[in-house]
Amino acid sequence: MKWQTFALILASVAFSSLAQIALKHGMGSAATQRAVADRQLGGLLTLAADPYIVCGFVLYGLGALVWLGVLAKIEVSLAYPFVGLGFLLTMVFGIGFLGESFSLARLAGTLLIIAGVVLVASTG
Repeated sequence: MKWQTFALILASVAFSSLAQIALKHGMGSAATQRAVADRQLGGLLTLAADPYIVCGFVLYGLGALVWLGVLAKIEVSLAYPFVGLGFLLTMVFGIGFLGESFSLARLAGTLLIIAGVVLVASTG
């Protein structure tokens, strides 16, 4: 695999992981919590107007566009396991940006996923 393709994969996964962080941040505000509890059209509009939620959807869109570039270059069976790197990135971003808790069990499980990614990638 060329390094440019690997960079595209990492960019796509990073966009998706950052999208999760933005969405979580947006859903944590008091206004969005009220909007979810409201269960009315106005509540949906509140969610749609939250800048973090909008940012999360934009990041997902960017990640999808970059992913299309990946799929144009390599087999999906080789590319898709790299999506597992999102578990590691999302955990790191959650701890770093949202102050989420860290545990050795969570780290061990995430590293097992990464080990699987490495095994699959080494066969391509």
